[in-house]
Amino acid sequence: MTDFTLKSNMDRRKFIAKTSATTSFIGLGGITLSSCLEETKKHITILHTNDVHSHIDPFPKSHSSFPNLGGLARRASLVEKIRRENLNTLLLDAGDIFQGTPYFNFYGGELEFKLMSLLKYDAATIGNHDFDNGIDGLYAQLPHANFELLSANYNFSNTIMNGHVKPYKIYTLNNFKIGIYGLGIALKDLVIKKLYKETQYLDPYELATDIETELKEEGKCDLVICLSHLGHNYKSENRPDDLKLASKTRYTNLIIGGHTHTFLDKPTVTKNARGNNVLVNQVGCYGINLGRIDFYFDYQKNLKATGTSILV
Repeated sequence: MTDFTLKSNMDRRKFIAKTSATTSFIGLGGITLSSCLEETKKHITILHTNDVHSHIDPFPKSHSSFPNLGGLARRASLVEKIRRENLNTLLLDAGDIFQGTPYFNFYGGELEFKLMSLLKYDAATIGNHDFDNGIDGLYAQLPHANFELLSANYNFSNTIMNGHVKPYKIYTLNNFKIGIYGLGIALKDLVIKKLYKETQYLDPYELATDIETELKEEGKCDLVICLSHLGHNYKSENRPDDLKLASKTRYTNLIIGGHTHTFLDKPTVTKNARGNNVLVNQVGCYGINLGRIDFYFDYQKNLKATGTSILV
């Protein structure tokens, strides 16, 4: 049984980790838990970014949309503070790490991967812009990435990236197992063929349902997370997106999205194929916000969560 509480957007600059006993919970299984957060024994924090697009410095104070916002150093300070609050924290990214500032034009992604490694990112999925220097350019930066690249539906077997990208990884925090898998968007019409070469795009829905089942039933994961670069929501029924993906899953608890630069001050709650709730989140772009989801487990491994977006 899993429950989610979503923080309002009254003050996205602050996140209150401790919640009072009067907090209401939305049950993933349609049941509201009556127990309080004080009774929970395990606490896991998920921090996430998406579509940072090589933005390392803060925006200038004169910027029309993001005055004096963002910046990797500020994000690093936030992440460090949250890790001090909870040692059981994972830091994840939903793709499009590259392309957008002269840093990428000059360093080709080396600086982005080095800085993400210094922040101790745990995993990232691959976005379409991460192919902008070609698959050879992406491969060249792998020595600078001390984190996992996860993508289940890009088949790299006939490329130089073969063996360097995993479909999923299982992390163990505080004796709880968290399975994380990645999904990428169709590259055709988004990326020139000569850049991604023989990379094959596979059906994300089919891969997601197969892998989440493996993570839950064979891997015995207590929490299943998808890093998706599909996009949040499209009108076309034939175009895969995060909300459609959520409706087809059975065991995925959280979908961290990218590509559409959708800002959500709190995660969307939608139904999966079993009628249970799934969290779907995305925090805009350019490192302006840091997503935070806190999961709480009790003795019976019942799950609660709070979610918010923190302005950087």
